[in-house]
Amino acid sequence: MMIDLKNKKALILGIANQHSIAYAIAKALRNSGCELILSYATPTLAKRVLPIADELGIGDCIQCDLSKDYDIQNLFRLIKTKWDKLDFLVHSVAYAPTSELNIPFHETTRHGFLTALDISVYTLIATLREAETMMADGGSALTLSYYGAEKVVPNYGVMGIAKAALEASVRYLAHSLGEKGIRVNAISAGPLRTLSSSAIGGISQLQRKIEKTSPLARNIEPEEVAKSALYLLSDLASGVTGETHYVDAGMNIMAY
Repeated sequence: MMIDLKNKKALILGIANQHSIAYAIAKALRNSGCELILSYATPTLAKRVLPIADELGIGDCIQCDLSKDYDIQNLFRLIKTKWDKLDFLVHSVAYAPTSELNIPFHETTRHGFLTALDISVYTLIATLREAETMMADGGSALTLSYYGAEKVVPNYGVMGIAKAALEASVRYLAHSLGEKGIRVNAISAGPLRTLSSSAIGGISQLQRKIEKTSPLARNIEPEEVAKSALYLLSDLASGVTGETHYVDAGMNIMAY
């Protein structure tokens, strides 16, 4: 079944390259007729993101450092000069200093902890606060989580705490924005080889384990996450909010 998203408008935060889950979601949205604006954090990332925009026929890419409130406010000021509404917000943003990964969790520093929570969690709250005025007729937001929010994943460290906070924030945002018709959900995707996951040791071993022990006996593909994203963003999920939806070949149901 094809989802028709013509006349819908989406802001995508966090595309890093063509291996990103956010890239797969952006591509699926474009194929469904949705208009997109991409945001990237640094000039270095622009070298990766601008070719993606060209590939997908996206005219607008805006640099925004999500750790700065005035940058977020400026991002939405610019968006308002182009669009009179926003239907979807896709938040694919996560970061912790690499020095905080692959270490015993009790060695996490205060700086690393605060940075992980700020970039990986607070940015969803901050961007939705600005997006609210552009979603006067309702809207839908989606963020990306991982099973390390619930169970210990070796080497994931402080990012597991950040993802747990992210999933809790999804529930609280769904409640606080629900009366305005704004839905907020998360997808907990299985481990994929992305720029972010490359910093975490043991990803290959984890993927091999999933191939052997998950109900589907395989790993997922980014396109499978994107299909679930289309559902959650679109009116097909009009009664769904505050949920964490798993796309992990069923691994989350297993006891080992």
